[in-house]
Amino acid sequence: MSNPLHVYQSIARATHEHGVDTIFGLMGDANLFMVDSFVRECGGRFVPAAHEGSSVLMALAYAHVSGKVGVATVTHGPALTNCITALTEGARGHIPLVILAGDTPVDNPRHLQSIDQRELVKVTGAGFEQLRSPETAAKDVARSFYRARVERRPIVLNMPADFMWEEMDHQTQVLDVFTAPGGVAQGEILDNAIGMIASARRPLILAGGGAVAARDQLIRLADRLEAPLATTLKAKGLFNEHPYNIDIFGTLSTPAAYDLIARADCIVCFGAALHDFTTDRGKLMKNKRIVQVDVEPTAIGGSLHPDAALVADAGLTAETILYWLDEAEVPASGFTQELDVPTLTTHPAEPEKKSPGFVNYVYALERLEEALPQDRVLVTDGGRFMTEVWCRISAPNPQSFVGTVNFGAIGLGLQEAVGAGIAALDRPVVLFTGDGGFMMGGINEFNTAVRLGLDLIVVVANDSAYGAEHIQFIDRKMDPSLTEFHWPSFAEIANSLGGTGVAVHSKEELETAIEALEARKGPFLIELRLDPNDVPRMRI
Repeated sequence: MSNPLHVYQSIARATHEHGVDTIFGLMGDANLFMVDSFVRECGGRFVPAAHEGSSVLMALAYAHVSGKVGVATVTHGPALTNCITALTEGARGHIPLVILAGDTPVDNPRHLQSIDQRELVKVTGAGFEQLRSPETAAKDVARSFYRARVERRPIVLNMPADFMWEEMDHQTQVLDVFTAPGGVAQGEILDNAIGMIASARRPLILAGGGAVAARDQLIRLADRLEAPLATTLKAKGLFNEHPYNIDIFGTLSTPAAYDLIARADCIVCFGAALHDFTTDRGKLMKNKRIVQVDVEPTAIGGSLHPDAALVADAGLTAETILYWLDEAEVPASGFTQELDVPTLTTHPAEPEKKSPGFVNYVYALERLEEALPQDRVLVTDGGRFMTEVWCRISAPNPQSFVGTVNFGAIGLGLQEAVGAGIAALDRPVVLFTGDGGFMMGGINEFNTAVRLGLDLIVVVANDSAYGAEHIQFIDRKMDPSLTEFHWPSFAEIANSLGGTGVAVHSKEELETAIEALEARKGPFLIELRLDPNDVPRMRI
């Protein structure tokens, strides 16, 4: 059935027909009527950001937490250039996202805001889809959603502003491409992989972000092998509560877990790209067999060449390996019988310095781990503070953990925390950010969280410095003063933006802040005042 509509209405309706009920964005000349139609005619929700890049970041976290394709919209020219870091973050994180981006009128090549938007998008690693004509609008939207899901990256749909009021016949276009299961491992390479696993005396199962859906199958395989379980950072929390979960694998491991990994003779990796931080630049993979399983061919062999590479679905492959181990009556390894799991998962305490006017960071994290809501969604910004958070603050599962460092940037955390909050309105979101990151991006969107009434807890690690640079000057016995800043009070900023802020200079003030958490209404900010010389080094 055809239905005469304006192009802006067709785009809004086609987006809604893909199951989208929330769009993040900022309105401008090329997208304002589409947004209006999505809200008023399609019953959708529009979440307005203060900055265009923020809207993309919000949609990224929304996609991760909800499991849906995220959607953001911006107008043309400088609006899209403001999204470059966010698009790169999404592309590096393999997050499915559609950005409905306006473009300047085709018939005005000298428009003040004109820029080659295709080339702009390409450099970020995101995909580009052109709205070809008014008649193809619904098809072009469908193609964008198809590509976002299949390619697992942001896709920018480029929408010329002069198309919007053209009339066309709208037809529903939704491409269904996910009815078949992923690939099944087979052949000689599978036989070799099973042989390596069967002969291992100290096997270990490693799961990455690409294996989150295979949790139960990986646990059954690990239990059959009597092998410990570990995850990459992106799969943090996947094996919570399992008796032989040694937590994060790599430079974020506890010293005892690191030693255990070094003793393993076979690492069976599912959905993990094995980058340098996971492998400690290859050190943890020496003198052992590596079996790597990933449905994405480009994820295999990026940092090291495995002994057996299986381009296949993680869960189906784990089931296949388990079947043949049982058929061959391969005995269990007995490796887990040696484990002292409490020791393996306990990070050692740091020696406290007595710095008047400051709270010890590790102490504060351990106290907050106890006190923060357990059903939280955990979001972390980038910065020197982040690795201790990853090690000492838990998340219920990988979908409830959002790390914003796929591009190594800072200043993205608050924006993604807003998106996570929209995806999980019935749960508290806890964001850990640094002072520099909060000044760069958090102030922009803290009030957005207030306007939306989100249950957001922001913990600012404020050492009044850009810590990663500060430590480099210290290491070379140079003056670090250029890295130090006298920021305004973040607690007072939170209050002025409509939230609640509490400054913490001591253990006693930390307890006061924790007590105030219980009665919070809306966004709540805890400013941890830290000595820049008393923040642990990054574990990377």
